[in-house]
Amino acid sequence: MQPEASTSQLPLVDEVIEEVTTDRSNEAPEHPLPQRQFYSVEYPGYVQDASVPNAIQNLGGQARIDLAFKRMAPKTESLIELSLHPDNPFAHPIPGDVVNTNNLVLKVTKRKRKKRPGQDADDGVIGEYKAEIVGVTTKTVRFRSMVDFQYLPDMDDPISQLRLAMDRMDVDTIMSYRIPEERSYEPVVPSTDQAPGALDMNIDPELGGTSSSTVASPSSSNLRLFPPPLFSRQTIPQGYNFKANSASIVTTTIDEETGEERKRLINKMRWKGYGPASIMFSDSQVPLNPPDAVEKGRDQANPKLLEKLHELFATRPIWTRMSLFNQFTALESREILNSKVMLPLVCYVFQDGPWRDTLVKFGYDPRSDSNARFYQRLYFRNANHPISRPSVTTRRQDRANVNLHIRNFEGGEDRKSSHIFDGKTVSKETAAFQLCDIVDPMLKEMIEDPDALRETCDERDGWYTSHSFERIKSILRHKFFSVLEGHPATDEECRNLLASSENSTKSSSLHRNQKLRAGKHNMAKGALRPEDAAAIRLRATLDRNVKSFTNSNSQR
Repeated sequence: MQPEASTSQLPLVDEVIEEVTTDRSNEAPEHPLPQRQFYSVEYPGYVQDASVPNAIQNLGGQARIDLAFKRMAPKTESLIELSLHPDNPFAHPIPGDVVNTNNLVLKVTKRKRKKRPGQDADDGVIGEYKAEIVGVTTKTVRFRSMVDFQYLPDMDDPISQLRLAMDRMDVDTIMSYRIPEERSYEPVVPSTDQAPGALDMNIDPELGGTSSSTVASPSSSNLRLFPPPLFSRQTIPQGYNFKANSASIVTTTIDEETGEERKRLINKMRWKGYGPASIMFSDSQVPLNPPDAVEKGRDQANPKLLEKLHELFATRPIWTRMSLFNQFTALESREILNSKVMLPLVCYVFQDGPWRDTLVKFGYDPRSDSNARFYQRLYFRNANHPISRPSVTTRRQDRANVNLHIRNFEGGEDRKSSHIFDGKTVSKETAAFQLCDIVDPMLKEMIEDPDALRETCDERDGWYTSHSFERIKSILRHKFFSVLEGHPATDEECRNLLASSENSTKSSSLHRNQKLRAGKHNMAKGALRPEDAAAIRLRATLDRNVKSFTNSNSQR
C-alpha cells in the first residue's frame, strides 16, 4: 500500500514545481544600487530650507560634521554634539553618535498636469510621480541619549562676561577682570498678605528650616554659582517603575554624640575595589598580610592560580607586573588581571624608591637585604615616542598597558621573554627592567660587581653607590635606544661612552643632594638631565658614524 501512496503524490510535486517556475517569471527586474554615498543627520527638531544654516551651526559647523563622517575617523573625532544655544558656553550640548546604516535615498519627482476643461478635481490625482534610488546612506548621526540638566547663570555677571571674552579672545576684557566682592546674605521676608506659616517661595517647608511651631524665613545668597561641564553621566533612561532599587538595603547608624538614629540606603551590589597594600620608602614596617577588605574577597580568587602565585613569590620575592604575567598563559594572565583580588592577596607595592611599581612579597623588606639589589627597577622613557594624554572617551575604550601587552602577544612565545634585556633585541618602546632580568654580559658584570655596593640602602640608588648606579643606567640607556634604532651598541662604544660621560655624571651628582619630596619623584627612573642625556646620545652617534666612515674608507 505504501508504494502506491507515494506514487500518487508525484504528480502533485510536478504541479508545484511548475507553479513556482511560472511565478518566478513574473518577478520584478533587478537593478544595481548607485554607488553614490550620502550621510544623514536625524536632527531632533524642525528644519526648513531657511533654517538649514542654523541647524549646521548648532551641530558645530560644516567642518565638524565632515570630520565626524570621515571614513577612518577615531572614536574621539566621530562624536558630534548639538548645541541649541551655540552662543552660550554654559549650555550643555546634546551628545550624538555616528552609526553605520544601510539605508536608501529615494528621490520622488512629481509632474503636474493642467486640468482639462470640465474636469473635476475629484476625478483622481492630477500629476505623475516618479521614484528612483539615487544612493545609499552609510552613516547616520542619531541623538538617542538623554539631554543633560540645563542651568543658565546670569549673563551680566562679571564671570559670565569673562567666559564670553575668553571665547572671543578679548584680551582687554580678560586683563581688566577683577574678582568682585561677595555681598552679604539677604533674608527673604514673607509678604503680609500670606497666611501665617506660609512661605513666599514655592519650596518644601522642611527645606526652608520650618518646624511644627515656627516658620523660619529662608535666606537667599548672592553667591554666583556656575554650572559644571556635566551634571549627570546617565545617558540611557531606565524604567524603574517608580520603585526603589531592589539591590538597596536600609542601614541604620547612631550618632555617638546626640544618640540620633539615622537611616540610609546602600547598594549592596556596588563594585568593590581591591587595592594592594602600599607603603613609602620611609615607612619602617612592611605589610605582613593583605588588607581586611582584600581578605574578605579571597573566596573570589581562583585557588590554582593563587597557589601558583605563592610559589612564584617563594622563588623570587619581587616581580614587575610584566615579568610576573609572562610566567602564565595569556588566559591565566587575563583572569588574574580581571580578578582584581589575586595580586593584593600575595604582595604589596612601594610608592617610591628603587622598587617603585614592583610587586613585593608580604613580609619581605628589600631595604634590609643586600641581595634585593638585583630586583631594583630601572625605567627610561622614549623621548622619540611622546606620551599623549588620552581623552576620557579614549580611556574608557582602552584597557591598562599590561592588558594591552597580553592582548598583543596572546598566543605568541615572544611574550615570555619581553621582560628580559639581552642587548640585542627589544619587544617594546619603553625600557622598564629589573636588574635580575638583564642578561647582557657587560651589564651583568657591572650589576654583580661586589665593589659597587654601599653599606645601607639609599632612597634613590638602592644598594648601589651613586657612581656605580649611574654607570649601569648610562649603559642600559645607550644599549636600549641603540637597539631601537636598529644597530646594537658594541662594548667598545659603551666603554667610550663611560669615559666621555664621567664629567657629566659628576656635574649631575651635584643636583642629587637636594631633599627628595615623597610621592613626587620616581627614583627607579634615575634619568640624567635632558641636556646631559642628549649630549651623551649625540656623542655616541657621532663616534659610531666616524667609525663606520673610517671602515668604509679602509675597505676602498
